[in-house]
Amino acid sequence: MKQDLPRRSGIATLLVLSLLLPRMITVPYFMHLIILALIWVILAQGQNLIQGFVGYVSIAQAGFMGIGAYFSTLLSVKLGWPVWMTIWMTPLFTGLVSVLVGYPSLRVKGHYFAIVTLAYNMVIFTILLTFSSLTGGEAGISNVPRPGGFSVFGWSVNFEGRSNTYYYFLVLMSAFVATGLCAWILHSRVGRVLVAIRQNETLAEAIGVSTWRYKLFAFVVSAALAGLAGALYAHYIGFLNPEPFGVDQSLNAILAVILGGSGTLTGPVVGAFAVTFLPEYLRIADSYRLVTYGFILVVATIFLPRGLVPVAQDAYARVKSLITRKK
Repeated sequence: MKQDLPRRSGIATLLVLSLLLPRMITVPYFMHLIILALIWVILAQGQNLIQGFVGYVSIAQAGFMGIGAYFSTLLSVKLGWPVWMTIWMTPLFTGLVSVLVGYPSLRVKGHYFAIVTLAYNMVIFTILLTFSSLTGGEAGISNVPRPGGFSVFGWSVNFEGRSNTYYYFLVLMSAFVATGLCAWILHSRVGRVLVAIRQNETLAEAIGVSTWRYKLFAFVVSAALAGLAGALYAHYIGFLNPEPFGVDQSLNAILAVILGGSGTLTGPVVGAFAVTFLPEYLRIADSYRLVTYGFILVVATIFLPRGLVPVAQDAYARVKSLITRKK
């Protein structure tokens, strides 16, 4: 019980700070970056589920994000469906697509799986770019609507306008739900099987575990979270084209998990904020921004292979041990 106290206190503190953040941030652009980072948290949590828990690197996360973004956008723009309905239908549709994709691809293992998912991402990107009659191609789709407003006990909630406060809370709630879902999976029997597959898939199969089904489950949930992130992104930005859903964004999702800490629940959160804010802070040296950003990621991957969160946890444990010894 005492061991859980610091973790619960940290979660409570983070929740309070998250609720107070809109009052603390006075620059609209910073709030914009925070909203994007929270969308990336959802994307990274899905990536971590298949990469960190199962040990299979998927390079199709941005592709599924694009499917979710266009699915919700087309239903709301072309058919006039309510945005609330399209957003929450998107994970179901993306999950269904991932079943069709994952059924054959999860028959292969290791690097072959990564190559297959890379091919899927390229195919998805090409389709979004080529079928301009439906997706708009490079010109994209403009005037993507935001969710409709509503009233709660006389309090009007409006997602339109210049203020992004209410959309921030929508994305924050979605990020907490995604993180809570991954935590629930990790601490369930399914999560223990997923970790066992990561540690020794051959042994898991030898004791009678149908590893393929568990891998497919993780892949589907991962894609569903990516689809949700895509829908939230599309209705927040208000303009949609295929550029944000290329292979480079899938690689950024992988880097977010590695940088924060693969196989941890807080690692994708830290990594998502890092890959969102780090390029912005490097705009000071705009000519060398991408080179510097790539160099930092390479160095972090080499010298911090476990990620920032495990290193911080080890440092905290050492400090706590030293304090206990002195007492």
